[in-house]
Amino acid sequence: MSAVITALELAGLYVFATSGALMAIHKGFDVVGIVILALLTALGGGILRDVIIGDTPPPAFANITYLGIPLAAAAVTFFIHPLAQRLAFTVLVFDAAGLGLFCVTGTLKALAHGLGPIQAVLLGILTAVGGGVLRDITARETPTLVKADTHLYAIPAAAGAAAVAVAHEAGLPMPAVAAGAAVFVFAFRLAAMLRRWTAPRAWQRRPKTGPK
Repeated sequence: MSAVITALELAGLYVFATSGALMAIHKGFDVVGIVILALLTALGGGILRDVIIGDTPPPAFANITYLGIPLAAAAVTFFIHPLAQRLAFTVLVFDAAGLGLFCVTGTLKALAHGLGPIQAVLLGILTAVGGGVLRDITARETPTLVKADTHLYAIPAAAGAAAVAVAHEAGLPMPAVAAGAAVFVFAFRLAAMLRRWTAPRAWQRRPKTGPK
C-alpha cells in the first residue's frame, strides 16, 4: 500500500502546486508569491495530517522530492501558464484533481498507521482541503471550503475518503480502489462546478404573509 500512497501523493503534489501557482498568477503575485502559494497548496494538508498521526518530521521536510515537485510545478507554471482569462477555471480543474488524489492518500496513510475508518476519513478530508484553505487565506480569498454558495467541495472529498475506508475494511484490492476513488472525486467535483451543485443551508422558517 505504501507504493500506492507515494505514487498518488507525488501526483497530487504536482497538481495542487500547479493550482496554487495559477491562483498566484491570477492574483498578480510575483515569483515569491507564486512559489509560496504552490508550496502551501501542495504541502499544507499533508503536513497537518502527518503531525496529527505522529509521522514526524513530515515527509515534506524529510524527503527532498516532496519539496522538489511543487517547486518544479511552480517553475513550469510560471513560464507556460495559459492566457489570463482562462486561469480561473484552470485553477479549479487542477484543484479538483488534487482534491481527488489527496483525499485518497490521506485516508490510506491514516489507515496504514492503524487509525479506524472514521478517523481515517476525517484525515483524508483534512489532507484534501487543508492546502487549499491555506492557499485561499494567503491569497486573501474566502476559502472555497466555507463559501456559502460554493459548488460542492468537501462533500466529494468525504465521499472518496469514505469509499476508500469501506473498501479497506472489506479487503478489496487497494491500488484499483484508490485510483477509482481519485477519479470519482475529480469527476464529482467537476460535475458540481459545471452543474452548480451546492450544499444545503440551514433551514429557515418563512414569515407568514397572510391577512392580519
